[in-house]
Amino acid sequence: MATATSSSTCQFLTHFGSPRPHPIIFSPISKQTHFQPYRIIANGSLRNNYYSPTPTISSNSPLLVKAQASINGEREPMVPPYNVLITGSSKGIGYALAKKFLIAGDNVIICSRSAERVESAVNNLREEYGEQRVWGTQCDVREAESVKNLVLFAQKNLGYIDIWINNAGSNAYSYKPLAEASDEDLIEVVSTNTLGLMICCREAIKMMLQQPRGGHIFNIDGAGSDGRPTPRFAAYGATKRSVVHLTKSLQAELQMQDVKNVVVHNLSPGMVTTDLLMSGATTKQAKFFINVLAEPAEVVADYLVPNIRSIPASGSWKPTYIRFLTGLKAYSQIFSRLAFGARRNRYVLED
Repeated sequence: MATATSSSTCQFLTHFGSPRPHPIIFSPISKQTHFQPYRIIANGSLRNNYYSPTPTISSNSPLLVKAQASINGEREPMVPPYNVLITGSSKGIGYALAKKFLIAGDNVIICSRSAERVESAVNNLREEYGEQRVWGTQCDVREAESVKNLVLFAQKNLGYIDIWINNAGSNAYSYKPLAEASDEDLIEVVSTNTLGLMICCREAIKMMLQQPRGGHIFNIDGAGSDGRPTPRFAAYGATKRSVVHLTKSLQAELQMQDVKNVVVHNLSPGMVTTDLLMSGATTKQAKFFINVLAEPAEVVADYLVPNIRSIPASGSWKPTYIRFLTGLKAYSQIFSRLAFGARRNRYVLED
């Protein structure tokens, strides 16, 4: 849950063009197993089902019994290396997270709408971390079939996913009053940040419910997630406010269903110096807060990934809200700037 300190942080973020400050989450991860998806065939037996759009399990399958047992409290322990899937990860904070998970020894699947960017990112990561530890595929989170294919791709290459991070998001690289926003920009923002997130959560939950080890889902928030105004990117702020509500609702649904081994968390990276953020550095206030509060993606990932991995490592199955930029940290950096001129012109020249 969001805290008072995080709300005060977002108060600073919403007065400039910050496209996506994110909250942080910690999640423990388990050791790999050889779980694979299956489907029922005519005679009631099981068949490997990597390419079926909706994998199911025979009602008398030991695998189903094992999965049901995990829902009722008999869970397989999660130990590293973990299998991690990150949406919107061919660049920016998603790519930085992928690198940090690989450095930690985990296996990673990246995806993006751009097949060209995915191919380039995978090639770069494989050169550094090896071919058998990173995979990539094109995926448009706005399209349900594309996300279902992403699940099948993950099951084919890794068998299961321990940590699914919903990082894909957009503000259409647009910073202007809502009255001036185009239909195309509004559809882009809402379909990616809201509909896309819902589709990804749905498919991730369905997949993890069939995994004896369960899994952890992390939804990345952004400016507006605490309910404060986001002038010049109102649509983006509204969609990020919905992220917190959706996460809480999914947590409640899983609790009502007595599911104990699938958990949905919130993750907040704060202000990250991505192309998305820097494209909004067009006003005096924007430049001030970017210089004072923003950090490179690598710095943020260095903090977030160990905290995410600590959740499965600790065996915790409680929802969490992981934050990089806390209210106290934001106040401290703003004070240092006002009192001592710290961070002036750090990323962009101020007027």
